[in-house]
Amino acid sequence: MRRLLLCLLVAVALLAAAPKKPKLVVAIVLDQYRYDYTTRQRADYSGGLERLLSRGAVFADARYIHYPTVTAVGHSTVLSGALPAVSGIVGNEWFDPEAKASVTSVSDPATQLLGASGTGASPRRLLVDDIGDELKFAGGSPRVFSISLKDRAAILPGGHLADGAFWFDATAGAFVSSTYYFPELPAWVREFNATRPADGYAGKTWVGHTLPKEGRALYSAVDASPFANDMVERLAEQAFVAEKLGQRGDTDLLFISFSAHDYVGHTYGPLAPEERETSIVTDKVLDRLFQLIDKTIGMDNVVVALTADHGVAPVPPTSGDKVMPGGRIAPDGPSKAVAAALTLKYGEGAWVVKASDLQLYLNRDLAAQRGINAEEMRAEAARAVKALPHVARVYTRDDLLKNQVIQDEVTRRVMNGYNERRGADLSLILDPYWMLGTSGTTHGSPFSYDNHVPLIIMGTGIRPGIYFEPVVINDLAPTLAAILSVETPSGSVGRVLSEIFAPETK
Repeated sequence: MRRLLLCLLVAVALLAAAPKKPKLVVAIVLDQYRYDYTTRQRADYSGGLERLLSRGAVFADARYIHYPTVTAVGHSTVLSGALPAVSGIVGNEWFDPEAKASVTSVSDPATQLLGASGTGASPRRLLVDDIGDELKFAGGSPRVFSISLKDRAAILPGGHLADGAFWFDATAGAFVSSTYYFPELPAWVREFNATRPADGYAGKTWVGHTLPKEGRALYSAVDASPFANDMVERLAEQAFVAEKLGQRGDTDLLFISFSAHDYVGHTYGPLAPEERETSIVTDKVLDRLFQLIDKTIGMDNVVVALTADHGVAPVPPTSGDKVMPGGRIAPDGPSKAVAAALTLKYGEGAWVVKASDLQLYLNRDLAAQRGINAEEMRAEAARAVKALPHVARVYTRDDLLKNQVIQDEVTRRVMNGYNERRGADLSLILDPYWMLGTSGTTHGSPFSYDNHVPLIIMGTGIRPGIYFEPVVINDLAPTLAAILSVETPSGSVGRVLSEIFAPETK
């Protein structure tokens, strides 16, 4: 009987085929959206999220396998399938040893902003390609657009060959882009900005909070409210209509990252009514987008993929007899400890050149000038940090490159996130539920609350249901490549999730 059952399962698998190539792929990231928001808040959903959860393939155990779990790293992974060790996106920002300066994941001094003043941004620091690039390589005239509140969340998933990436500038109160993509903003973006999209939320209330009346204060407050997701979805509608996405004979890609969850979550935490309200609004705006697409080209011609870039820790406890572990450490605590230890041993100097959350970059040039062995300097710095309360582990650059580390899942995630050219001198892991900060909460750890996120794929030929086998977010890119009949992106380490492909019907 067992042999017969196995044969039947194999036969079904062999019959499965990638779904028909869609007219449009809509890839969605909900920034800082934990998996349990899909279960704990399920009764609140009746629109787009409910549609995805009831009609899509829902992976209940989808995770990121890198560290740190932050916005730029997650967004660079979703459509490339690559690990930071290969993609080069090791954080939201890092110290560039060649430029001798701190850089962000998308900073590019060779470009200018469009729609506001200032230096632009680009995907040039991304060392790999992604699904949008592979669509372009495959021929035809596919269109690729990417939209978010944040520059890194719009730029990195769009890849190198995107037709446009757009993000919100809270100073200008408008959506902007970069001369990397074109010499001026498309007319439909200029028209959208002319409506002053954020101004319409002035004075609006949500969960007891009232937005300011005007100016920079209003625009920053919109970012940290559910109205931000409404505004981003409205621009996505403009892109769909103006660019005739899915209507020109080629498969197009529309990427949307909704950032409000991140801004709200950092301030109020994952269990707050503010986060619940943000999720309810997201459900509604996704429904609005899906209805427009369905009316125009039919949702049966669309593949939708939804995930998140990371999770978030609960707000640390402050009092009570029965509380969870966790707490906050002064943001500059680790760097101060390192600076003090190295000054004591080697003399005065600017020993820490960059502290990017729990990644510390030491002054290698100063060490070389003084004839100090860099490996010994890092070991001394590591000893100082290890002495701090609630520092669980400290990995030095030398530990990681020589593989002289504890061999477990936490270490594998740290190594997956370490790029030899861009990696820090020290990588710190705090005890679970402990974080740097003075208020609110954050993310970035290798633990489940930060790496367990939704992964949902919906479309014709996709078998709906809940899938409990463990998968990684790196699996999404090769799965979309199979659906689109294009090459897998260059840095991808995932597999095709063929179990969701419906058997061929004859």
